[in-house]
Amino acid sequence: MTVRHLLDLTLAELKQWLTERGLPAFRAAQIQKWIFEKRAGSFEEMTDLPKDLRTRLAEEFVIFLSKVVAHKTAEDGTEKLLLEWQDGNRIECVLIREGKRRTICISTQVGCAMGCVFCASGLDGVARNLTTGEILEQMLLLNRVQSDEERLSNIVVMGMGEPLANLDRLLPALEKAGDPAGLGIGGRHITISTVGLPPAMDRLTAMQTNYHLAVSLHAPNDELRNQIVPVNKSMSIAAILEAADRFFADNGRRLTFEYVLLGELNDRPEHAEELVELLRGRTALLNVIPYNTVAGLPYKTPTARAQQRFLDILRDGGVNVQVRTRKGDEIDAACGQLRRSFPQNAAAGGGVEVQIGAPATNVSGSQIDGN
Repeated sequence: MTVRHLLDLTLAELKQWLTERGLPAFRAAQIQKWIFEKRAGSFEEMTDLPKDLRTRLAEEFVIFLSKVVAHKTAEDGTEKLLLEWQDGNRIECVLIREGKRRTICISTQVGCAMGCVFCASGLDGVARNLTTGEILEQMLLLNRVQSDEERLSNIVVMGMGEPLANLDRLLPALEKAGDPAGLGIGGRHITISTVGLPPAMDRLTAMQTNYHLAVSLHAPNDELRNQIVPVNKSMSIAAILEAADRFFADNGRRLTFEYVLLGELNDRPEHAEELVELLRGRTALLNVIPYNTVAGLPYKTPTARAQQRFLDILRDGGVNVQVRTRKGDEIDAACGQLRRSFPQNAAAGGGVEVQIGAPATNVSGSQIDGN
């Protein structure tokens, strides 16, 4: 019998599985409560289920498919997991602590096909899309990293991969995350990041979701963006902004534009002046992100003076700007960095046993060797 990923099943499908075996459908809600609310890592923990049902579930399903290859914690409370799936592919996900806010950053693909030159995620291209269950699994593992007193508050889909290239699997996962019987994180607290794929942006608009959209610009003109984001050659900044405007007109949520600031590449005064013209009249926030250096890549963090000059021009031009606080530098928290620090065929050495939640013995693959 092939063991299936329980997280790939909808509530309706789980009810159907139960009724086909002569079991009461209400058990489905109990199972999901154990997983999403009580943070269970095994069927044996589900003590209000009959023992024979727990046994049968364990024979046919697994809650967690991944093996945690590395689990790192930074001094600022940021925690990052490197997960390996059964096919050997690896992805990353992150828990970020800021005051009372608990934000998770999740991946949607193994690698990325967009080719952003500064990003570690896409250095090896894209291997495949993640399934709905694999996307949900990241959320649940990061939920189990927290203490019992902590609660997830926000989701950003800004990890490995291009989310809009995997909408069919992402949206059901976000729907479950927003379900009061799931993680209870409403759409106002969920942001989907995209490099800017106009047809997919329009598709998301047509679905009338209530998620926030963040568009990664990284350059104020097509010539420079073609250099930094090669996929831009098949579109244009104008087409991306038009699709973003359509999303705003339908959704009503303020747009966010992301701009990774690369030293001596896109951080010059003339670039800031062009951005002012691009964003003039738009209800938008520009999120400026000083580059987080990646070993083996030639790009660097801009100087403090260059950053301040860039920001001053934007603010003087009336652009609503915020600078993203860098989190977890010492644990390779930027997308794709941790995966590259552990070669595919190398152990995550150190011999330190790390637990995801408690007790780790009840989490499939959660007792790991890390450092």
